[in-house]
Amino acid sequence: MIKRGFTIGKFAPFHKGHQYLIEKALKKMDEFYVVVYDTPQFDIDIETKIKWIKNVFPNVKILKAFNSPKQYGLDEESINIQMKYLSSIIKDIKFTHFYSSEDYGKYVAKYLNLENVIVDLNREKYKISASRIRKDIEQEKQYLTSMVYNDMKK
Repeated sequence: MIKRGFTIGKFAPFHKGHQYLIEKALKKMDEFYVVVYDTPQFDIDIETKIKWIKNVFPNVKILKAFNSPKQYGLDEESINIQMKYLSSIIKDIKFTHFYSSEDYGKYVAKYLNLENVIVDLNREKYKISASRIRKDIEQEKQYLTSMVYNDMKK
Protein backbone atom coordinates (compact mmCIF):
# COMPACT_ATOMS: atom_id res chain seq x y z
CA MET A 1 0.00 0.00 0.00
CA ILE A 2 1.30 3.42 -0.94
CA LYS A 3 1.97 5.70 2.01
CA ARG A 4 0.67 9.09 0.94
CA GLY A 5 0.74 12.00 3.35
CA PHE A 6 0.02 15.69 3.40
CA THR A 7 0.26 18.79 5.50
CA ILE A 8 -1.53 22.12 5.36
CA GLY A 9 -0.39 25.63 6.05
CA LYS A 10 -0.33 29.31 5.31
CA PHE A 11 3.48 29.32 5.02
CA ALA A 12 3.54 33.07 5.55
CA PRO A 13 6.49 32.82 5.46
CA PHE A 14 7.88 29.33 4.84
CA HIS A 15 10.48 28.68 7.57
CA LYS A 16 12.81 26.02 9.01
CA GLY A 17 10.05 24.56 11.19
CA HIS A 18 7.95 23.89 8.09
CA GLN A 19 11.04 22.47 6.39
CA TYR A 20 11.70 20.12 9.28
CA LEU A 21 8.15 18.74 9.16
CA ILE A 22 8.33 18.12 5.40
CA GLU A 23 11.78 16.50 5.72
CA LYS A 24 10.43 14.11 8.37
CA ALA A 25 7.45 13.24 6.17
CA LEU A 26 9.53 12.65 3.05
CA LYS A 27 11.61 10.06 4.94
CA LYS A 28 8.47 8.00 5.68
CA MET A 29 6.06 8.64 2.81
CA ASP A 30 6.03 7.34 -0.76
CA GLU A 31 4.28 10.57 -1.82
CA PHE A 32 3.86 13.83 0.04
CA TYR A 33 1.62 16.80 -0.66
CA VAL A 34 1.57 20.31 0.75
CA VAL A 35 -1.75 22.15 0.81
CA VAL A 36 -0.89 25.86 0.57
CA TYR A 37 -3.56 28.29 1.73
CA ASP A 38 -3.85 31.71 0.18
CA THR A 39 -3.35 34.48 2.73
CA PRO A 40 -4.41 37.86 1.38
CA GLN A 41 -4.19 39.24 4.92
CA PHE A 42 -0.39 38.76 4.88
CA ASP A 43 0.34 40.19 1.43
CA ILE A 44 2.25 37.09 0.33
CA ASP A 45 0.75 35.58 -2.79
CA ILE A 46 0.28 31.84 -3.08
CA GLU A 47 2.66 31.48 -6.04
CA THR A 48 5.49 33.02 -4.01
CA LYS A 49 4.87 30.55 -1.18
CA ILE A 50 4.82 27.65 -3.64
CA LYS A 51 8.12 28.88 -5.13
CA TRP A 52 9.68 28.87 -1.65
CA ILE A 53 8.54 25.32 -0.93
CA LYS A 54 9.52 23.97 -4.36
CA ASN A 55 12.95 25.61 -4.08
CA VAL A 56 13.72 23.36 -1.11
CA PHE A 57 11.51 20.38 -2.02
CA PRO A 58 11.15 20.14 -5.80
CA ASN A 59 9.45 16.74 -5.59
CA VAL A 60 6.60 17.53 -3.21
CA LYS A 61 3.20 17.91 -4.79
CA ILE A 62 1.32 21.14 -4.16
CA LEU A 63 -2.41 21.68 -3.77
CA LYS A 64 -3.66 25.27 -3.76
CA ALA A 65 -6.34 26.30 -1.28
CA PHE A 66 -8.13 29.52 -2.19
CA ASN A 67 -10.96 31.28 -0.33
CA SER A 68 -10.76 29.16 2.79
CA PRO A 69 -13.38 29.66 5.50
CA LYS A 70 -12.54 32.46 7.90
CA GLN A 71 -13.94 30.59 10.90
CA TYR A 72 -11.13 28.94 12.88
CA GLY A 73 -11.02 27.18 16.21
CA LEU A 74 -11.16 23.78 17.81
CA ASP A 75 -14.89 23.87 18.52
CA GLU A 76 -17.03 21.33 16.68
CA GLU A 77 -18.65 23.84 14.31
CA SER A 78 -15.31 25.39 13.24
CA ILE A 79 -13.72 21.98 12.77
CA ASN A 80 -16.62 20.80 10.60
CA ILE A 81 -16.49 23.95 8.45
CA GLN A 82 -12.72 23.67 7.95
CA MET A 83 -12.84 19.91 7.32
CA LYS A 84 -15.56 20.19 4.67
CA TYR A 85 -13.44 22.80 2.92
CA LEU A 86 -10.24 20.73 3.19
CA SER A 87 -12.10 17.64 1.95
CA SER A 88 -13.05 19.57 -1.18
CA ILE A 89 -9.38 20.38 -1.83
CA ILE A 90 -8.07 16.81 -1.40
CA LYS A 91 -11.18 14.92 -2.56
CA ASP A 92 -9.61 12.96 -5.41
CA ILE A 93 -6.50 11.79 -3.56
CA LYS A 94 -6.30 8.74 -1.28
CA PHE A 95 -4.21 9.83 1.70
CA THR A 96 -2.98 7.62 4.53
CA HIS A 97 -1.26 10.14 6.84
CA PHE A 98 -1.68 13.72 8.01
CA TYR A 99 1.39 15.62 9.23
CA SER A 100 1.34 18.72 11.42
CA SER A 101 3.01 20.45 14.34
CA GLU A 102 -0.30 21.64 15.75
CA ASP A 103 -3.01 20.42 18.11
CA TYR A 104 -5.56 20.51 15.30
CA GLY A 105 -3.77 17.59 13.63
CA LYS A 106 -5.71 15.05 15.66
CA TYR A 107 -9.00 16.54 14.46
CA VAL A 108 -7.95 16.54 10.81
CA ALA A 109 -6.72 12.96 11.02
CA LYS A 110 -9.85 11.77 12.82
CA TYR A 111 -12.23 13.53 10.42
CA LEU A 112 -10.42 12.18 7.35
CA ASN A 113 -9.69 8.77 8.91
CA LEU A 114 -5.92 9.11 8.52
CA GLU A 115 -2.93 8.31 10.68
CA ASN A 116 -2.00 11.44 12.64
CA VAL A 117 1.71 12.28 12.69
CA ILE A 118 2.74 15.12 14.99
CA VAL A 119 6.20 16.59 14.40
CA ASP A 120 7.81 18.75 17.10
CA LEU A 121 4.56 19.94 18.68
CA ASN A 122 6.47 21.69 21.49
CA ARG A 123 8.84 23.45 19.07
CA GLU A 124 11.92 21.85 20.60
CA LYS A 125 13.85 21.58 17.32
CA TYR A 126 12.88 25.00 15.94
CA LYS A 127 11.44 27.47 18.42
CA ILE A 128 9.80 29.65 15.80
CA SER A 129 6.50 30.62 14.27
CA ALA A 130 5.61 32.53 11.13
CA SER A 131 3.90 35.22 13.21
CA ARG A 132 7.15 35.83 15.12
CA ILE A 133 9.04 36.12 11.84
CA ARG A 134 6.51 38.61 10.47
CA LYS A 135 6.92 40.74 13.61
CA ASP A 136 10.72 40.95 13.31
CA ILE A 137 12.23 39.43 10.20
CA GLU A 138 15.75 40.65 10.99
CA GLN A 139 15.73 39.05 14.43
CA GLU A 140 14.41 35.74 13.07
CA LYS A 141 16.11 35.56 9.65
CA GLN A 142 18.16 32.50 10.65
CA TYR A 143 14.93 30.49 10.32
CA LEU A 144 14.50 31.42 6.65
CA THR A 145 16.15 30.34 3.43
CA SER A 146 17.93 33.17 1.62
CA MET A 147 15.20 33.14 -1.05
CA VAL A 148 12.43 33.61 1.52
CA TYR A 149 14.39 36.28 3.36
CA ASN A 150 15.11 38.23 0.16
CA ASP A 151 11.49 38.01 -1.00
CA MET A 152 10.23 39.15 2.40
CA LYS A 153 12.57 42.15 2.35
CA LYS A 154 11.15 43.45 -0.97
